[in-house]
Amino acid sequence: MTLDIVIIGAGNVGYHLANALTQNEHRIVQMFSRNAQRFANIPPSICNSFTTKLSQLNPSASLYLIAVSDDAIEIVSPKIQVNPKAIIAHTSGATPSTVLQNHPQYGVFYPLQSFSRQKAVDFTKLPLLIDASDATSLQTLLQVANSISQHVHPLTDQQRQYLHVSAVFANNFTNHLLHIAHQICEQNQVPFEVLKPLITETANKIQTHPPRSVQTGPAIRGDQKTIDNHLALLHNNTELQKMYGYLSKSIQGDLDFKSIK
Repeated sequence: MTLDIVIIGAGNVGYHLANALTQNEHRIVQMFSRNAQRFANIPPSICNSFTTKLSQLNPSASLYLIAVSDDAIEIVSPKIQVNPKAIIAHTSGATPSTVLQNHPQYGVFYPLQSFSRQKAVDFTKLPLLIDASDATSLQTLLQVANSISQHVHPLTDQQRQYLHVSAVFANNFTNHLLHIAHQICEQNQVPFEVLKPLITETANKIQTHPPRSVQTGPAIRGDQKTIDNHLALLHNNTELQKMYGYLSKSIQGDLDFKSIK
């Protein structure tokens, strides 16, 4: 099944989606961005029709993918006046599909990945989370998703939002902790590169084991002497001391985490 698709948003997500869809025989008939400079590096092989005005959207496409910031989705949606038989879907993990319910057929087409413009993305390995307002729209979105990815999952709005908060813990918070580690190394003339094999090994382990089962370090061992020594090293930064202590207690299971549901 080949579809004519309009991408609303020419940032990182919109660009990589357009590229992946084009490579799998779909046609990107138009891309929208408020900033025309976003179109500068998009080759004609991906798309050759652009607009900075929502009022000038191609009205005859079958699918419109909204790849803008979460806050902008509700602003953009009412301005999309196109073929009522078309599916309007956004690409957000945190936004419910119902923000698009002013359209007869709507849904979600969420790629679970962190995108950078210059870094190529292998969509075949990338999870795509799909939801839709009706069975027909869901089937269409699933077919499009399966044409570019081998990891497609239908999820409800609530399931996707829980997945999104999990992704923040797994990706954004983890990366911030790596930034803190980098700072500590840099401030004490220690090469951060020494940590990279350890970081890689940790990431590799969770490919085949539950994270809890491969937890290591002084907290899980109950090595209070090492924990106290680390806290003493952080004496000039009380916020890092608190963070270290809180995470150590969490690892040890001393914090009361109620079911997140």
